[in-house]
Formats: sequence, structure tokens, C-alpha cells
Amino acid sequence: MDAKRLALLCVGALLAACGGKPHPTTTVAGGAATTFTEQANRDVAAALPIGDPQDMADAKRGFVATDDPLLVLGPGGMRTWDFDSYKFIDGDAPPTVNPSLWRQAKLNNQHGLFEVVPGIHQVRGYDISNMTLIEGKTGWILVDPLTSNETAAAALALARKHLGDRPVSAIIFTHSHVDHFGGVASVLPSDPGAAARIPIVAPRNFMEESTSENVLAGIAMGRRATYMYGTFLPRSPTGHVDTGLGKGPAVGTVSIREPTIIVDRTPQEMELDGVKFVFQYAPESEAPAELTFYLPDLKAWCGAEIVTHTLHNLYTLRGAKVRNAVKWSGYIDDALHRFGDMEVVFASHHWPMWGNARILDYLKAQRDTYLYIHDQTLRLANEGYTPQEIAEQVELPSTLRTRFANRGYYGTVRHNAKAVYQAYFGWYDGNPANLDPLPPVEAGKKYVEAMGGAAEVLKKGKAAADAGDYRWAAMMLNHLVFAEPSNKEAKDLLASVYDQLGYRAEAGPWRDVYLTGAYELRNGVQGTAANPKFAMALLRETPPARFFDSMAVRLKGPDADGKHLKFNFIFDDLKESHVVELEDAVLHHRQADPVPDADATVHLTRELMVQLGAGEAGLKDLVMSDDLEVEGSRLKLLSFLSLISKPDGQFPIVTP
Repeated sequence: MDAKRLALLCVGALLAACGGKPHPTTTVAGGAATTFTEQANRDVAAALPIGDPQDMADAKRGFVATDDPLLVLGPGGMRTWDFDSYKFIDGDAPPTVNPSLWRQAKLNNQHGLFEVVPGIHQVRGYDISNMTLIEGKTGWILVDPLTSNETAAAALALARKHLGDRPVSAIIFTHSHVDHFGGVASVLPSDPGAAARIPIVAPRNFMEESTSENVLAGIAMGRRATYMYGTFLPRSPTGHVDTGLGKGPAVGTVSIREPTIIVDRTPQEMELDGVKFVFQYAPESEAPAELTFYLPDLKAWCGAEIVTHTLHNLYTLRGAKVRNAVKWSGYIDDALHRFGDMEVVFASHHWPMWGNARILDYLKAQRDTYLYIHDQTLRLANEGYTPQEIAEQVELPSTLRTRFANRGYYGTVRHNAKAVYQAYFGWYDGNPANLDPLPPVEAGKKYVEAMGGAAEVLKKGKAAADAGDYRWAAMMLNHLVFAEPSNKEAKDLLASVYDQLGYRAEAGPWRDVYLTGAYELRNGVQGTAANPKFAMALLRETPPARFFDSMAVRLKGPDADGKHLKFNFIFDDLKESHVVELEDAVLHHRQADPVPDADATVHLTRELMVQLGAGEAGLKDLVMSDDLEVEGSRLKLLSFLSLISKPDGQFPIVTP
């Protein structure tokens, strides 16, 4: 589930959704699974009821139709969604894939239009998320219009082909992540007046969160997202197979619309196109702004993303603020009791579940899983254990860990436990040795020297790998790679170790992280998934204040030392002005009337700022041209803008 220039970052929680290079069609240059990996995967299969058919029966239930082949093209013929690339997922798990993850991947391979119950349909497998259609008196109440305009249009076209060409009568955004609203422009009428009359329901602070969640840290998140989602990996038994939450994020153009109805309390009852809804307000759970809803006449609850068929993330590997495990668990508990007569539960990902007894049992287990991780992490922290030690110890109880909906296909117990620790105690584990450690390159050189030199580290790393001690081998070889980044033998050996760690990972993101690390060790930095040009519609909804927030965190502090500059920025189209001041190597800004002592006053439009942010216009050239109206010193404005860094998201991760 983020890159801008001049303070514009591609917004949304899923970076890969903003576009980027398609995945390679060649196979990863990784080896076969070792006997140690094969045995580890056999142990997983023996410990779980892999053959239990219930989930597959649920995932196939109500199937109506699908597109075959399922290929959605985007701008310039780009493959926005290529489901056929996952057709290799069939039969028994190969030795190079954890059998539990393979089972999840087969479940997520069920795609098309499905009837949940009469009056509710879902399109699944046309994106990482689901589009839900609820039958109203006059049209479809559409829930979560996917990530991109292209996939949303394809999903709605499938539904209309088989259910009739009914209009969209209302839209619900369950939360503020881009895979739940990004395709909205393609499902609204083309006539602006008609589109404006369609009610759009969203949780309080939806617009703020959806257009700002990753603004300040978006460049780094965009790069890290390529690891989390396996953006540059081929779809193959030795590459990407599934994210655990779905196949993967779609690429393509994204859009957004301002909600017309805000959900800000529980319960909040309303009627949309003749259908009764009871909304539950669930902020600070899986998303900062989130809601669920109950349809009392159908006894159907939409759990949005607070319940899924996987353990979810309290911390997401692409980087984000830690989520609140207690509130998350509490919302599930509230829904369980408030809507306790539900007969079907469906969500923004995965497949539904039917039957009151099964549902209540499922919700209790989901509720207790998040709370168990929270409580046990704090218990161990209060006994003096560090995050790494806690992650090694916390294991779900026997009543929870063999349930497939609680398995770590997306989040994991290990990194969620660390997230809970981080939420309460931050990055420092209390050990003075970890208060100010050496950075990776310097530490790597000293570790290699202390271990007897590069040849000795290679020897020890190979011995550890040959013994199946891959975590220890990775630690040693990582030090060597950072000490000697040109050492091809070290990189190749570390890549082979990452292969094995990826092959046995149950979590889709963990597999993709390891295998992407291996891929880049062999092939070099592959880039970032972010492409701001595909997010123009979101950028146009970004408030000007966000632009200046991002400029502040991209200011080159050492270069700005001793400089004092002040500017007025006037957005003529918005009738809005901002005062920006550089002082003490810190950038301050506030919405205010222009000040007379500014070094320059700049007249522009938000659209011009968007064009700059998407790379459609060059900043320095524009400043010196007539396209930007500047009263005062253009040279001082140019000097100021030269202090704003322009990171491109191409930085290395597995090498210095």
C-alpha cells in the first residue's frame, strides 16, 4: 500500500499503487531450496491442517463470473493488473515456498464476481483489495473502489455485465488507505454535476489522513515498499507469490473525492438508497481513519480491514506509525457484541464467512490475537526483556496459532511484538551499548577485522549457511558486505542465504523482503515503485500547507546554516496566502496575509504546484521564467529553492 517533488509526495498507504516499473518476466537468479529449507517447510505442513477445505469452499462460494484472461492495461499500455502471472500457483507447494503461504496464495487466486448474500456482491482478485456492491433501490452502493482507476473500472464493468447496468447510487470509503479509494473517479458519472450528487461516506479525518499519511516520509517509504511488495520480483515459485493480504497492489492512476457524509461516532445510523446502515467509528486501528458498518436487514457486517484472514500489521515493513493494538482489539470486541446476530461477515480483503457461530468464534480469535501480542509484549518488557528477546519468546497460544486467519501471512507475531514495544518504549532497548552504536559501514569494518578478515568471515558465513544457520550467516555476511561492498563473493553468498530465508517465510512481505534483497545483491538497485505522475488527482486535493511541511523536512540544514530568508506564497486560485521563513536552519510556515518585509512574493496556483511536484515542470527554469509571477528577488527565491533536497528514492538498502 509516495514520492513528490517540491514537497509533493505520492500519497496513500500503498506506495506501489502509485505506479512504477512492472515486475520482471525473467526468473530470479536464486538457487533451489536446501535440505534445511525443505525440512523447515515440511515441519510447517505437518503442524497445520493444510488440507482443511473450509476456507477454499468459502473463497469459491457464490462465484458468478470472471474475465479470462484477467489483464487490465493502464497509461501507455502499461500492465496495471496481470492476474494471469499468478496462474503458476496450483497444486502442492514447491520446495521454495512455505506451504502455509502457498495455501494462502491459492485462496487469494480465486477471482471474479461473487454473490455474498442476495443484495451483496463482491469483485475479488482485481486488485489487492475487494470492491463490494450493495443493492439499493436505484443503484449500487459501492464500497471501496480499489487502488486505481483502471482496476476499479474493470471490476465495475464485470459486475454490470452480469448483474445489469445499474448506476452507482452511493460510495463508502472504509478507510484512508489508497487501495480503498484510489479508483473512485472511474466509478462516478463523467458528468460533474451528476457525480456531485452521489453521496460519499467516509470516516472523520479521511481527507487529511489519505492525502498526508506518508507526505513527510514518502520518499523512503516508496523505496522500502519495493521490498515489502516484491515490486521488482518475477511472479514465480522462486519469486513473488502473494502478499498474504491479496496478490499485490495494482499500479495505475489514482484519484480521490471529498466525502459528503462523515462517520464520527458509534453507532451512527443512516439510510443510503433505501438501505439501512449502522456505522462503527474505528479510528487508530488498521488505519488512522477507519469505519465498519452493519446491515441489520441482511444481518451482514463489513469489517473493513480490522478483521481479515491473516494476522495484520501493527507495524508495516514499508514504514509507518505503529498501530494501536488495544483499540484495534476493542473495536472487534465492540462489533462482536453490538452486532452479535450477524450471519455473514465480509471485508475489504479476502473472502467472507457465513454462520453466526462460526463468525463469533472467528471474531473472538481475531480480537484475542491482537490483545495477546500486546499484553505479552508488555509483560516481558516489564520483566526486562528487549524487543529482540521478546520477539523470540512470544508465540500465540495453542487455541489461536493453528487458526489460519491468525497466521502471519501479512503481519507476523515477531514484528508485531516489536511494534508494541516501540509504541511504549521507542527504539532504545535500555542497553547502553545500543545507545550510540557505530553506523553499519564502520561497524561492518570492525566486525570483519575482529573476525580475522574478509576471507575468514566468508569461511564462517559459508559454514553457517551449509549448516542451515541462515539467520547467523546473514548477520555475519551483512557486516562483510557493508565493509566491502564490492566483494562479489560475499554478496552472492548473502543473496543465497536470503533466498533460503525467503523460501521458508510464511509472511508474504517477509518473503518479498528477503528475495528482493537477494535480487538487488545480484543485480544492483532496482529503483522505487513510486511514480507521482499517476497520483495527480490526489496531489490536486493536497492542501498547500502539506507542500510546505514536506519542504521543511527536505531542507538541507547544514547548507541553510546562517541564512535568513522570508517569502510570501500566494495561491491566486485558492485566495490563500502562506508566509514561509527560513531561520536557524529551520523552515517555518503559516497561513497568513502577506508580510511587507518578505524577500519575494510568489504568485502561483495549486495546479502549478502539482505540475512541479509531478515533474511536469522544472523548478529552477520556472523561477527564472514568466510562468511564475515573482515580486522581489528571484535570485533569493532561487537560492532558497536550491536548499530543498530532491531525493529520488533510488538509495541502496542491502549495500552501503
